[in-house]
Amino acid sequence: MLRAKGAGHFGVSFKLSNGLVRAGHFVLNFSDRDIARASTIFRTTKAGIGGVNRTLLEVAQDYHPDLILFGHADTIRRQTLEALREKLPQAILAQWNVDPLFEADNVARINSKIDLVDWTFVSTAGSMLRDLAADSHRVAFLPNPVDPSIERARCFEMDREALPHDLFFPAGLGTQERFHAGRMTCGNEIADRIHERMPDLRCDLPGVNGAPRKFGRPYEIALSSAAMGLNLSRRNDVHLYTSDRMAHLCGSGLLTFIDRATGYGELFDESELGFYSTEDELLQRIAAFRADDATRRRVAEAGWRAYRTMFDATRISAYMIDVMYESVDPWAFRWAR
Repeated sequence: MLRAKGAGHFGVSFKLSNGLVRAGHFVLNFSDRDIARASTIFRTTKAGIGGVNRTLLEVAQDYHPDLILFGHADTIRRQTLEALREKLPQAILAQWNVDPLFEADNVARINSKIDLVDWTFVSTAGSMLRDLAADSHRVAFLPNPVDPSIERARCFEMDREALPHDLFFPAGLGTQERFHAGRMTCGNEIADRIHERMPDLRCDLPGVNGAPRKFGRPYEIALSSAAMGLNLSRRNDVHLYTSDRMAHLCGSGLLTFIDRATGYGELFDESELGFYSTEDELLQRIAAFRADDATRRRVAEAGWRAYRTMFDATRISAYMIDVMYESVDPWAFRWAR
């Protein structure tokens, strides 16, 4: 995004574009929000909605694409998709969304176009994904991809003491409620309990207790500066839903802690991730891995390799193409069960 000045370069949109190019496709990126802001003297997305919809139709007719993939393109109107259907009948239309399906507003945004696209990809699996498939809508699970040109660190290659931090916990907003280890809590409270149990643990806690959040280059530096990472979503009991921080942490070689209730134990085993079921178990495992750095490095590397093998951006992009061209059944993959 131009407005973010590179702050979002870890985003899924960049990874999917990179993956599609590596898989042999020509990609023309179209930033709906940037173009909306550029379409009006007021430089606001809302004021530029008409302009971005007209521009998309013009570009699509000039470019004549085989596939148009919408990612969180909330500025694009239904009538624009209808016009694309009429003017480019050969093109496949699809949407992807990596916000959770337990947020009603997000489900409404997805459903606003689900009947006009050929496929919808979302980063939540299980019963919520099946609910989205009602009325014969074609939906598929979208894992959070990892990109070797974006997640570049290999923290498992370094001794814990050579790294500035033992634990990286990017909590977003520390006051936001989260369902974690079987109860409602928030990042501030979790961080306080970690500090109470291990006061000498060297932590990087952006967003916690008033600490500034990190984006762009500072976030990248933080990912390369810690031995372990805590992956915490708003809810950690929804099948295979996770913040894309999991890709950032695993892809950067941190030993990544994750709640077993996420279901990721079906795809990874105990030798690859730091699974926990209760907060007490999480605290015990943080302490154990801090004390045994050889094991920390071994598990972190195994998780790094497993995540990159399973969810590499090129592989995920190729999987999406195969799904959209109906050469594979997305429900046949382990993650769809």
